[in-house]
Amino acid sequence: MNIIIPMAGMGKRMRPHTLTTAKPLIPIAGKPVVQRLVEDIIATANENVEEIAFIIAPHFGKAVEEMLVKVAESLGAKGRICYQEQALGTAHAILCAADSLKGNVFIAFADTLFKADFKIDTGKDAIIWTQKVADPSAFGVVKLAEDGRITEFVEKPVEFVSDLAIIGVYYFKDGENLRKEMQYLIDNSVTEKGEYQLTTAMENMKNKGLAFYSDQVEEWLDCGNKDATVYTNQRILEIKKDKEQLVATSAILENATIIAPCFIGEGVTVRNAVVGPHVSLEAGVAIENALISNSIIQEQATVKNACITNSMLGKNVTYSSKADELSLGDFSVVL
Repeated sequence: MNIIIPMAGMGKRMRPHTLTTAKPLIPIAGKPVVQRLVEDIIATANENVEEIAFIIAPHFGKAVEEMLVKVAESLGAKGRICYQEQALGTAHAILCAADSLKGNVFIAFADTLFKADFKIDTGKDAIIWTQKVADPSAFGVVKLAEDGRITEFVEKPVEFVSDLAIIGVYYFKDGENLRKEMQYLIDNSVTEKGEYQLTTAMENMKNKGLAFYSDQVEEWLDCGNKDATVYTNQRILEIKKDKEQLVATSAILENATIIAPCFIGEGVTVRNAVVGPHVSLEAGVAIENALISNSIIQEQATVKNACITNSMLGKNVTYSSKADELSLGDFSVVL
């Protein structure tokens, strides 16, 4: 099986954090979103993965490309870097990894994490993972027959047709056929609102007799904006607290209270402070005379004489001010 991870988007809803870091590289409990995604796919699906193709924007740079290849190799797979130079829709993005669209293919967009325990039924033509949502009008949804087969794809329905939202995780038995259907859209300029959409290709495949089925995840965790990402960090800390080493042995804790679960990275210093619950302190962070809860603080940031919650601080931030909820990009200074 090959895994394809489209991750070239600009992440505008995550600004200012995505002005300097691609959204899938934002850390969640000590690991980039995309790394957690592929680790969970492989651990959950229990399938042999030959290749992981990461679809990125060219400006991500060589350091990011090398990191992604190492992630794939650490999981026993070959890493392939593919480029999407223009944002022309989901089908266009996936087609940028055309050479990986062969045999069994698992596709997951890198702005979402999930909690699930499933086995892929490789005998099915296609599986689309969904989650029940309170407001289906904001999502693409699927309508099901009694046997779980998908009868209709509906993009952001105005009237209720289903509450099963498509979360951006898919399995296709025949990657070559999917590639052909998406290429047809581009060759014939078949677009929706100016973009080439995967749902259009899937609808065409369904109309030709392929059977699409839905499966549900236990929990869908979005990383689309600051609040959602902080909440996802909270849930991942809860899920991984008994499975991962979350506090580095090199951390210096002096007169510090750590309320678990928290991630405390390499070289972190915490003095005269209370940290937690649900806080991630990335490598080299320094905390002094502070109260911090439910927050992500990225590498080499410094927080002193402050009380913060529900916050994201970028790399090399310096903050020493009043109690607040914060969203500060890299290298910000607030005194």
